[in-house]
Amino acid sequence: MAEEAALYDVPDRSHLVQYVQDERRRYLMFYGEGWLYESLPKGSRVIYGPEPLPGVPDVRAAVEQAIENPIETEPLSAQLRPGMKVTIVFDDLSLTLPPMRRPDFRQVAIELLLEKLDRAGVEDVHLIAALGIHRRMTPRELRGILGRRIFDRFYPQGRLYNHDAEDPDNLVLLGKTEAGEHVELNRRAVESDLVIYVNLCLTAMDGGHKSLNTGITSYRSLYHHHNPQTLLHARSLMDPRRSALHASLERMGRLVNEKLNVFHIESTYNTATFPSAFSFLTKREEDWSALDKLLFRINKAATETLPRPVIRRVFHSIKAPYGVTSVQAGKTDPVHAITLKNIYRQQLVPVEGQADVLIAGTPYLGPYNVYSILNPLLVHCLMLGYMFNMYLGKPLVREGGVLILAHPMSYEFHEEHHPSYIRFFEEVLPQTRDPEEIFQKYERAYAEDPEFRRRFREGYAFHGAHAMYMWYWGTHALHHLGKVIVLKPENDRAREACRRMGYDTADSLPEALEKAQEVVGADPQITLYHWPPIFLCQVS
Repeated sequence: MAEEAALYDVPDRSHLVQYVQDERRRYLMFYGEGWLYESLPKGSRVIYGPEPLPGVPDVRAAVEQAIENPIETEPLSAQLRPGMKVTIVFDDLSLTLPPMRRPDFRQVAIELLLEKLDRAGVEDVHLIAALGIHRRMTPRELRGILGRRIFDRFYPQGRLYNHDAEDPDNLVLLGKTEAGEHVELNRRAVESDLVIYVNLCLTAMDGGHKSLNTGITSYRSLYHHHNPQTLLHARSLMDPRRSALHASLERMGRLVNEKLNVFHIESTYNTATFPSAFSFLTKREEDWSALDKLLFRINKAATETLPRPVIRRVFHSIKAPYGVTSVQAGKTDPVHAITLKNIYRQQLVPVEGQADVLIAGTPYLGPYNVYSILNPLLVHCLMLGYMFNMYLGKPLVREGGVLILAHPMSYEFHEEHHPSYIRFFEEVLPQTRDPEEIFQKYERAYAEDPEFRRRFREGYAFHGAHAMYMWYWGTHALHHLGKVIVLKPENDRAREACRRMGYDTADSLPEALEKAQEVVGADPQITLYHWPPIFLCQVS
C-alpha cells in the first residue's frame, strides 16, 4: 500500500483516519437535502476526505500549454488547416458535482480551441454534448456551461447540440471488437477530420476511452458493458485495471482510434467542493471554527423547517469553487495515465483493514439528478453503485458486511426526467430485484418503448433503459454485502420504498447498529465514510 501511495505521490494522510475516543462527540453526515449529527460507539473509525491540493494559477494558460505540448501527437495548431471538419465533444451536466463556478472549464477550453480554429481558417466546426443516454441538456444549461458567446455563435445555427443516441441516421457502426461488441458512434464525429474531446475527470471512472464510447454512442453499444455481468466484475469502478467495464471500453477505444483522429483534453480537480457558507461540510468536526458551528446550526435549522422544494432549489444553486489540478492533452491512453495519477494524488486515503459495518451519509446530488430529484432508485445507484466503489484494493466493507446509509428515501420522482424509473419502480421491482433477470426479461422492452423513446428524443427524459442501469450499478455491492440498512426513512411510504429494494430500515443509529450485529456478530469494526468531498480509500 505504501508503494502505491508513493507511486501516485500521495501526501501523508494518516490524520484523516481517526478513531472515536469520546462517545459524546458527534459526526456530521448528509441526509439527502439535510444532515444528521450522530455519535458513534467508542473505537469506531472515521475516514475523512483529503484537503484540497493547489489548483493551477491560470486555467487558460494550462490548457494552452497542454494542447501545444501534447502527449504522443503533434501540437494542436500543427494539426489544423483550412477546409477541414472539426468536432468538439464535451461532457454533459452530469459533471462536475456540484456544478463548478463560472467560467466552467469547458467554456475556458472551448473558447481557446475556437480561437485557434478561427486563426487556422477552420470554419466547419460543430460542438456536441456527450449525453450517452442521459437526458438532453436545455438551451439554458448549454449556455450555462459554455457561456453566452459560444452559445450565441453556435446554437442558433444548429452547430451546438445534444448527441442523440436514438437517431439511426446520425449513428455509424465502425465495426465490432474482438469480443463481438458493436462500436457505434455519432456520424458527425466519425466523418470529421479531427475530434477534440474536452473532459472533466472528477473520479477515476471518468475519461479515457469511456468518454467517446459512452458519450456519443448508441444503446446498442452501451448494451455490451452496461449490464449486470460486466458491472459485477468491475472491482472497482475506480480502478480501471480491475474493471470489466473499462476492459470493454478499452477494446472499443482501440477500434475507435483506428478509425478516428481523436485529440483528448482531460482535466482533474481538487476537493474544494463547497463555497464558504458550507465550508463545514469538508472539515473534520474538531476543526470547526466558531463560524463553522454557527453556519451548521443555521443551515440545519433551515433544512428542517423550510419546504422541501425551497431547500432543493437552494442546494441545486450551490456552485463548487473547484481548483483545476492538472490539464493534459494528446493521445487517449498516455493522457489518461497522467489523469489517473493526478486523481489518485488528490483523492487516495490509505486505510488498513476492512470494516464489518460501513456507515455513510447520502448527499443530495448525483450524476443523474442535477436540477432534479434524487429518487430511491438514484439513491441505490449513488450509494451501492458509486460510493461502495470508492476504493482501490479491497472494498472498505468486508464481504458479508453491512452498509448503513442515511437518507429520508422520499418516495418521489421527477416525472419529466425519470418516467421509465417510475414504471420500473412500480412494475419491475415488485416482481424481481435480480439484476440478471431484469436484464433478460425487461430491459429490451423499456429500451424500445415508443413513449420512452419519444420523451428521450423530444423532451428531457432519460432513456428508457437508464432505469435498469441505475439498478445494475449496484450489482457488485448486492453480491458483496450481507445487508443494507436505511437510517431514518421519513415515513411509511419511504419504508415501503426501502422494502421494495430489499433494504432494511432503522429509526435511529443505535437500532441500525443492533440490526447490523445480527449479521456480522458482536463488537464489529464500524467505519464512517465521511463524504463529500469525493475520495478513494486504498484498502489493504
